[in-house]
This record gives sequence, C-alpha cells and structure tokens, in this order.
Amino acid sequence: MKVVEQIKEPIRQEMELFEQKFHDAMSSKVALLNRITYYIVNRKGKQMRPMFVFLVAKMISKGEVNERTYRGAAVIELIHTATLVHDDVVDDSNRRRGFFSINALWKNKIAVLVGDYLLSKGLLLSIDNGDFDLLKIISVAVREMSEGELLQIEKARRLDITEEVYYEIIRQKTATLIAACCSLGACSVAPESQEVEKMRKFGELIGMAFQVKDDLFDYTDGPIGKPTGIDIKEQKMTLPLIYALNQSDKSERKWLINSVKRHNKDKRRVREVIQYVKQKGGMEYAESKMLDFQQQALAILEDFEESSYKASLKQMVNYVIERKK
Repeated sequence: MKVVEQIKEPIRQEMELFEQKFHDAMSSKVALLNRITYYIVNRKGKQMRPMFVFLVAKMISKGEVNERTYRGAAVIELIHTATLVHDDVVDDSNRRRGFFSINALWKNKIAVLVGDYLLSKGLLLSIDNGDFDLLKIISVAVREMSEGELLQIEKARRLDITEEVYYEIIRQKTATLIAACCSLGACSVAPESQEVEKMRKFGELIGMAFQVKDDLFDYTDGPIGKPTGIDIKEQKMTLPLIYALNQSDKSERKWLINSVKRHNKDKRRVREVIQYVKQKGGMEYAESKMLDFQQQALAILEDFEESSYKASLKQMVNYVIERKK
C-alpha cells in the first residue's frame, strides 16, 4: 500500500464524503465554469490539505467530525485550488501535475476569473454557514501567502536574503496554508481551545520542513540522474544556497551572485553552482534544519493520546521529509 493510502486509512470514509461535498461546493449555473471545475476535480493531487483537516479534527475529538470539519476542508481546498490556478497564470505554466493547466486550455483571462470564482465560493461557504472563526483562519493564510510571494520577488531582485528572511518567506508562502489546515481541523471541533494554536504551530513546522525538502531537490539527482537546478535558473534563494553564500569569501560570493543573476541559463555554470553549494556543506546544513522542524512537529503530537489519527499524522510528518518528489 502506498504511504499516502496508509495515512488516509483512518479517514477513508470522511475523504469519500468530502469529495462529494467539494464537488457540490464548486457547482455553478454557468456551463463553461462547470466544465472547467469538473476538469479540476478529476485531476486532483494527493489531497494532503483536507487530510490534515480530518486527521487533526479526529485526533482532538477522539474520532468525531462534524459539518464544520467538512466545510473547513472544502474551503481550504477551494482556496488552495484558486491560488494554484492563479500561480499557473503568473508563472506562465502550461502543465500542472502532468496535465494541461487551466490557462493552457482556456487562456489567461478565463483562468484568472475561475481562480476568483473559486476564492469567492470558498469565502461564501464560510459566511453562509456563520463559520467566521474558520473564515478568519483562512483569510489570514491567503494574506500571508500573497505577502510571502511578494517578499520573495522583492528580495530575488537583489539576492540579499538572510536566513531569517528566507524562513519568513517560506513560513508565509508554504507553511501558512498547512498551518491553516491544522488549526481549521482543531477549530472545527474545539473552537477557542488551546489546541487551535497548538495545531497551527504543528502545521507551520511541517510546512517549513516541506519547503526545505523542496529546496534540497534542486541539488539532488532528478529523474534523469542529474540535479535539476530549477530554483537557480529561476533565481530563487534556497537554504543550501544561502548557507553557501554565508560561508564564502568576497570573491567567491561575487562569483556565486553573478552566476545566479546573470548566468542562470548557462547549464555548465548552474552545474558549477550546484557543486560549489555541495562543497560548502549547504546540503547537510539544510537537511539538519529540516530534521529540526520535523522533530519540533513530532514533539507537539506527544501531548495527545495514542490513536490511529495521531499515528497517521506522525506518518505524514515523516512522509514530508522522506518523499522522493
């Protein structure tokens, strides 16, 4: 059994019912919209975000979920999908999970409008049911994701990212959405409890570990047996690169920044940068930070009694850093 299927086992029924509710939450009177949302629903990924919502809710409430839990999972998936559709437009990307992106099939204008539609559907699902506490959690996540993206763009122009700024960027860009899933799960069954903040922190730590793992992929062999170097080509400052910069003298630093800024399309130069980062210990440093985030996340789970849901969340934490893609 695949790891993800194993993790899903204690919430299999909830996930099946969720898929139906999620599909209903997307429906519209406009035929074109329904065609596009049908296309989106049938190309779903691993559905990690709703899984976090249900596992956390069931761990805290000893196996119970309610309508708020389903709505919370649907809202987070609607808003996450909206951000992906918009991201593909911004990045001018034609593929998403191996399929054509919405903008590739229906052009940018329609893709932007579909993203807006999904965002509004998510917000209205909360408002119509009076889930204002859940709505606040989600709205904060959307604001932080936008801020994180913009902070990264601002810093990429000068490549002057410190480790602290890097953590702030990934906290907002990646970790905030997983944090929202976990605090939503807690809030749906135990509103205003200490668990809501505890699980938000848990999700944030997993998100941080997840992003550092993504950074490491840039320096490890891809499917064709070569490091990908995609982040370097896109001038993204990743943790291994930031560490290598901090370990460099003035001339090495100048060469490194110049390589990323002006020669990032030169395959040979990108390979040299990857080699240099490895020599400076950038990989080991990033890996140690990732494991640190993982251990902190697992420590939070220790406060809860043993259950199949807790076991699945532990598996999820380990899966995040052991995954191969």
